Amino acid sequence: MTIHTGMHAAPASETQIILKVNGAVWRLAVAPWTSLLDALRDHLGLTGTKKGCDHGQCGACTVLVNGTRINSCLALAIMKDGAEITTIEGLAQEGRLHPVQQAFIDQDALQCGYCTPGQICSAVGLIREARATTPEGIRELMSGNLCRCGAYPQIVAAILQAIQLGTGAGAE
Repeated sequence: MTIHTGMHAAPASETQIILKVNGAVWRLAVAPWTSLLDALRDHLGLTGTKKGCDHGQCGACTVLVNGTRINSCLALAIMKDGAEITTIEGLAQEGRLHPVQQAFIDQDALQCGYCTPGQICSAVGLIREARATTPEGIRELMSGNLCRCGAYPQIVAAILQAIQLGTGAGAE
């Protein structure tokens, strides 16, 4: 197993953690107050996960931690030591888009694209939860992911497409 190291050495005030991100194991030195979002973006260079509100209200930072969707801006990186994390960059496998990513393209479920990584990661988690199969249920369980461009009908259609194909939760 290869363990990668983050972008800088650890000062005395930082803690060593290990994160398993998109199939790679990373040893990072982070300050105790570093959010998972900042660790992903600033320490690992994974900028697909977006910083929107930094208060857990917009969902742009949604990632999957041990298969469950979370707002990475609200989680401290040290609390996720040893966790399996999947970001938007880790959903495609072997050069093929994840079925939810493909459904977003098929349904034109994006406009500016800023919220799209969080929307897609949240949709993958939602499908895995198997709690919503109707447009109303999807809207309710995706309500933590905001789209300022208003692509909500297409987002719901994309999630329904992935559910109907029965492949939306796989390939994580």
